[in-house]
Amino acid sequence: SPSSPAPQPSTAPPPQVLMRTGSEGAQVRELQARLRQIGHFGRTPTGYYGTVTAEAVRSFQVKRGTGATGSTDAATWQKLLAMTRTPTADELDPPTERPVAKPDQRCLTGRVLCISKKSRTLAWMIDGRVVSAMDVRFGSEYTPTREGEFTVFWKSRDHVSTLYDTPMPYALFFSGGQAVHYSADFAANGYGGASHGCVNVRDKEKAVALFDQVRNNDKVVVYW
Repeated sequence: SPSSPAPQPSTAPPPQVLMRTGSEGAQVRELQARLRQIGHFGRTPTGYYGTVTAEAVRSFQVKRGTGATGSTDAATWQKLLAMTRTPTADELDPPTERPVAKPDQRCLTGRVLCISKKSRTLAWMIDGRVVSAMDVRFGSEYTPTREGEFTVFWKSRDHVSTLYDTPMPYALFFSGGQAVHYSADFAANGYGGASHGCVNVRDKEKAVALFDQVRNNDKVVVYW
């Protein structure tokens, strides 16, 4: 009997990938906010597509019966758009994951980076008024973030640690090698990690704005 013809390889183009690990920007922030609406993303949006976002996308894809790649292709994006509403400004850019702590008394006068270890928040304050607030994380028990009152003595926009050979962009140094700075690892992985003593900010937009507004000699208060 004649042999069956060999199956032909598929000529369909691969799905168009819109966002993947390493992507950044407003569309990633919208993706995270929409995933959060339907219970797949339990953090505040950061605009950075890291492992946490990839796992959230994969969870959504598994539940919807699509290819669980963790990358957001056009089909995944359309399904998500159909199931969610346009995020509000507060959903896209919420102040902090946890409520901002009551400010320490030392934070109530002047220009102050008021940093609470208890609430894991940083409030940028001027004369007792909160200008902006953001989520932060700290050093581990082996490399703790120092507590007390300090001042910003050096600003370094594109800093790289000479000790750990890691990027510390938008760094505001306040105590030796410890600084407030943006952390891509914090943005990607959340509180699963820790710094080497610095105060990590996970929202890049907020870190940039903070860097532009803070001046040398502004006060820094780190407290519980």
